[in-house]
Amino acid sequence: MQTNPAISVTAPAKVNLFLHVTGRRDDGYHLLESLFVFTSKGDKITVEPAETLAFSLTGTFAGALGGAADDNLVIKAAKAMATAAGIQANALIRLEKNLPIASGIGGGSADAAATLLALNTFWRLNWPVARLESIALGLGADVPACLYPKPLFVRGVGEKLTPVEVPWLAGERGILLVNPGVALSTPAVFKAYKASQNAFDATLPEPGLVWQDPAALGSLSRNSLEAPAISLCPEIGHVLAALEGLEGIRLARMSGSGATCFGLFDTADAASKAAENLAARQ
Repeated sequence: MQTNPAISVTAPAKVNLFLHVTGRRDDGYHLLESLFVFTSKGDKITVEPAETLAFSLTGTFAGALGGAADDNLVIKAAKAMATAAGIQANALIRLEKNLPIASGIGGGSADAAATLLALNTFWRLNWPVARLESIALGLGADVPACLYPKPLFVRGVGEKLTPVEVPWLAGERGILLVNPGVALSTPAVFKAYKASQNAFDATLPEPGLVWQDPAALGSLSRNSLEAPAISLCPEIGHVLAALEGLEGIRLARMSGSGATCFGLFDTADAASKAAENLAARQ
């Protein structure tokens, strides 16, 4: 099998600008409607030649990941890709872990998607990205969307992807991500959501209205998992309150199943200044 030289792919953080729970399938999986956007920074996957499948972990949150390499989504993605291609999974995969784990910003999902994209080129498969979607879905609900790091309207259990235009994002906008340093289990949040016996959200009749600007996002949408997540991790409420007090904030909300929250700003400079002010106080 011929391979390319070392290849690096960024695994950007995923942010749910809104997340509605619209139902639950017979197999227990919840149906969602969400608007995904991606930041300019995140983890980094580098694939290099090797005679076997090997894994290397570095970065700020490397220690928090822990566990056996075989349990990592990166290795699972590599093995699934090799099986689909009918080849040996020979590669050294380096993960630079810059995003916190279990934090609602798709770190593991983005890592898995970046691995599939990198190996597709590295192993010279050159499959269209759409062919990777079924492999991605087998790894996790958010992984298919992370193959396309651009604004997406996501439905179903994560398999229905529609690229969208978000007018407010046309300029260089700013986003501030704040994590309270608490890992939050997605299954636990959904269990708390189910226990709350909330009625499912209605599907959006005109979803395009929701992503016009932060004001529309704030008035026409929400994160339905926010209250259950706060019941498990009260620190999320404190983070949201801190964000809402920042100068220039346009919208503060939790991403995914938490615990990371985000604030939207008109410029990247405004977000940077807000980060400095928040860090000085907290």
